[in-house]
Amino acid sequence: MARTVFEKSDAIALVAEVYRELGYEGASMSEITARTKLSKGSLYHFFPGGKEQMAAEIVANIDAWFVTEMFKPLEEEEPRAAIARMWETTDSYFRSGRRVCLIGAFALDETRDRFSAAIRGYFHHWIEALCGALLRGGVPGAEAKMLAEEAVIGIQGALTLARALEDETVFGRTLARLKHRLETALG
Repeated sequence: MARTVFEKSDAIALVAEVYRELGYEGASMSEITARTKLSKGSLYHFFPGGKEQMAAEIVANIDAWFVTEMFKPLEEEEPRAAIARMWETTDSYFRSGRRVCLIGAFALDETRDRFSAAIRGYFHHWIEALCGALLRGGVPGAEAKMLAEEAVIGIQGALTLARALEDETVFGRTLARLKHRLETALG
């Protein structure tokens, strides 16, 4: 039985989870319809460009969410509070290490070539927003950049390792270490 969807955002969320599980290449239209319970007609209504349009809109949706929930606060709010919020948001969004970073996953396979500008922009924005908060918090320039890169690398690596080891506690421990490292730098 096909699922009733009233909003395109519902379809984006459902298809995103299929891409998280199977990857872009592994997510055939048959798999997408089977796993989402959406008819091909519904999918093509929302995404006339097929799989590639689905993936592009999912990446844009994820990026927009991160801009609102994480990057803007890092850019505009008091640095320590914004960075503390970043750790909470990261843990919540990635479900304490149980949820794959879809943009990170896309960066690692052939999908990267299709969406390289969006993938690069997402990670660049995260690093720059965090670096800016660290700078405003009094961390010197070169150290702020290094710490921002280290934090994003650590988050992405912890997600991969938590999944590979089937142990989400790796993610929590890594976030705690990264949080401590940035708090120490902020003084």
